[in-house]
Amino acid sequence: MKGFYLHAGSHGGSRELAEEFSRTRLPTKADRRRLLLGHAVQEMPTNPLRPTRSVRRRHPKMPPEGARGALYEEFGSARDRMMVTWLADGGFRIGEFCGLHLIDLHLREGAACGECLVPHVHICHREVNPNRSRAKTKLDWATRDGVVTGGAVRRASPTMIHTYFDYMTTEYPRQAGHGMLMVQLHGKSKGQPWSTAGARQVLKRAGRRLQLGKINPHEFRHLFATNVLDAADGNTLIARDAGGWASATTVDQIYGHADVHDPKFAAALDRVWEEQR
Repeated sequence: MKGFYLHAGSHGGSRELAEEFSRTRLPTKADRRRLLLGHAVQEMPTNPLRPTRSVRRRHPKMPPEGARGALYEEFGSARDRMMVTWLADGGFRIGEFCGLHLIDLHLREGAACGECLVPHVHICHREVNPNRSRAKTKLDWATRDGVVTGGAVRRASPTMIHTYFDYMTTEYPRQAGHGMLMVQLHGKSKGQPWSTAGARQVLKRAGRRLQLGKINPHEFRHLFATNVLDAADGNTLIARDAGGWASATTVDQIYGHADVHDPKFAAALDRVWEEQR
């Protein structure tokens, strides 16, 4: 690879990059090992081909800091703004979100289902969705007199409700015919149910435009779980019910870890180290 760019630079292409290669030797594996031990080398040249990271992530499973706000401002579509809000505030899996039907939404207080007094959503597993999206949870549910009961109940935040009404009043087709919530907005399939692949692509392209890196919709679910645990003082039962996990043990195993930058974490280590002296 280095020889290719040196050759291209000698013929007038990518001269600046060729100069970088000619001046600085790229580190070998042995150099990196010595740098890790700190014996011989104090500083290593960086690979000019490696992309720079302008955004720091708190955890590999979470979106970059400020990603939600940046994406919300970037999206010009009410549908896409609704997606970011619902993934972040509701902890939805992308299959759950794209598989929602209009009748699954009970966004007014005192819904007829009688299962939750505050605004909420019923997540129902369906094998026959036109966009092939499915909810992971397979709890029993039913429709009685046009009202959905059962399934996994997930509460809705005021911001979720606001983005929903914005989307429904500005972009949702008047005669959809399929009853699903999320629809495609452009192209030959305009008005048809929106697939999970389409939602992933929207986030992926926006992440590239904003130089946030690859944005995976499931990262917002991890962020949601961490925020709920922090707000609930580590109560895994609350996090389990808020995000629809199968058990509190699952929440504890995945998210119940200490933050190495937490002052309490550092104080505990200092106390242990002091006792061992």
